[in-house]
Amino acid sequence: MSADLTDSILYLDAVSVSFDGFRALHDLSFVVGRGELRAIIGPNGAGKTTMMDVVTGKTRPDKGIVIFDGSIDLTTRDEASIAAFGIGRKFQKPTVFDGQTVEDSLLLALEGPRSAFSALFGWRSRVAVEQIIDKLAIIRLGDLRSKLAGSLSHGQKQWLEIGMLLAQNPKLLLVDEPVAGMTDAETEETARLLTSIAGEHAVVVVEHDMSFVRALGCKVTCLHEGSVLAEGTIDSVSANERVIDVYLGR
Repeated sequence: MSADLTDSILYLDAVSVSFDGFRALHDLSFVVGRGELRAIIGPNGAGKTTMMDVVTGKTRPDKGIVIFDGSIDLTTRDEASIAAFGIGRKFQKPTVFDGQTVEDSLLLALEGPRSAFSALFGWRSRVAVEQIIDKLAIIRLGDLRSKLAGSLSHGQKQWLEIGMLLAQNPKLLLVDEPVAGMTDAETEETARLLTSIAGEHAVVVVEHDMSFVRALGCKVTCLHEGSVLAEGTIDSVSANERVIDVYLGR
């Protein structure tokens, strides 16, 4: 077994997916380390969403290897079991419980017993206080814990959903365009939020906002036509002639 495989949280090798003759992924290979923060960029149709669909079990690859946490073959698992292994996914549009408070939203998402018995006898109420306070601080919503989720700004809803994922204690978060529609201040704070949780969790961020990607200060992978076009620092990827031609422009 290769060092890349054993040391990685996510390992993709020669993954291909086609839909009705359209090749969405073509021999896609890349590795995400444990606790790593990684940005994925690329033009529309580059395969970014399909890659996340494959990792989360929504789409089965035609061929290739997808290994999580060194040994779990994700190509043989369904979406529910993959989530249980510790992979959380956040879509571009935030999905929160508008009628629940921020604190209760985190409480409902908290990792732990989910049986009717545990809910009836208040398991979450007994053990969750410190965890909830910690998550509220991470997602910058400590002062809004009693606010209804539906009353939050767009950016705050994005942070709450990230907090709800963190409450499930994932090993890997897949985050899709988190700053779309955010103010400049919210965008800057989101970069700080994501960099703060990397290390304890691996985080893969799909994003088009290059200023935001630069603020993340992490390794960047550029996809094009379902494969890795370039990979490295934001400066090296931004200076790559092929990346400029197919994505960034001159």
